[in-house]
Amino acid sequence: MLGAYRPARLSLARRYRHGLDPSVAVVDLRRLVVALLVVLALALPFLLWGFRTYQLAFAATHAIAILGLNLIAGQAGLISLGHGAFYGMGAYTLAVLMRHGGVSAYAAIVAAALVCLAAGYAFGRLVSRLARFYLALATFALALAVPQTLKSRYLAPWTGGAQGMYLERPGAPLGLPFNQDQWWYLVALGILGVALWTAHNLIAGRTGRAIRAIRDHPIAAEAAGIDVPRYTALTFAVGAAYAGVAGALAALLLDFIAPESFTYWLSILLLVGSVFGGMTSVWGALAGGLFLQFWPDLAVTVSRGLVEPVFGALLVLSMRFMPDGVAGMVSSWRRASTRDCRLQSPSTVHADPNR
Repeated sequence: MLGAYRPARLSLARRYRHGLDPSVAVVDLRRLVVALLVVLALALPFLLWGFRTYQLAFAATHAIAILGLNLIAGQAGLISLGHGAFYGMGAYTLAVLMRHGGVSAYAAIVAAALVCLAAGYAFGRLVSRLARFYLALATFALALAVPQTLKSRYLAPWTGGAQGMYLERPGAPLGLPFNQDQWWYLVALGILGVALWTAHNLIAGRTGRAIRAIRDHPIAAEAAGIDVPRYTALTFAVGAAYAGVAGALAALLLDFIAPESFTYWLSILLLVGSVFGGMTSVWGALAGGLFLQFWPDLAVTVSRGLVEPVFGALLVLSMRFMPDGVAGMVSSWRRASTRDCRLQSPSTVHADPNR
């Protein structure tokens, strides 16, 4: 008699009563939550005042950059302290193309992704045989070198040197009824959605299994026929492309860039956001991006003069109670809920479906 009913239409409680697999209900609930969050994210710029919309657009750019770092450090296990360098490359690629090439902002964002993709692949090839602290030092050297290179007198005619460059952020095209903050929030949100979808598919596919094998057992992975240098370079390339897109968006949102905006401290902050959100999770980048954008506001509520110590305390507490980040905590809660539902559901079905 139960076959006459469609399981997708049964409530969660009735699923338990009829002995259906509760994990299916959890999946449906997860999809519902994701759909509601997407609708809320699309509605936010029309519900909040301008500055909050601007902050959320910046949080989306942080999330894109952190997502790239999660691929490099979380999925492939490659210690990177130079992610901010690719972020800066993307920002300056967009700025140079817009100021000196007359390229539109949208085409310049694509160009920033391609330039950083190539730069990340080349860098990944160079450091593919390095491991652990040696790799960390190589990436840290990149973070130190890029700001100084941008200030070089040879590049100053193009980059503006230490004085930086001003940019003009375009408004909504085709007469769309959005102000600048709303439009670029929606652009950043759309790019973030594409980045999340792409990263999820990448991790779930053959490439994702290969880079996780390299992370867990590099010698065994190489013995199994996995081209370790190639996959290392590909991982750096994709992660750098994400950082380049984020840097390009940040340059447009700021309307100004300078080499001092992309120091090693930016790389450290991105790493902190990755750890806070969940380094091995795609969705953890969302929590990391929000944390990086809004932690100064949280710290100011405690003490305006102790922003940095409060930030450190928040980070220590999060590591103490959320060692796998926000995404890890949510995953643990979901697994526990599914396990409890399995224990509560009967093994056989004897109940009348109309009860």
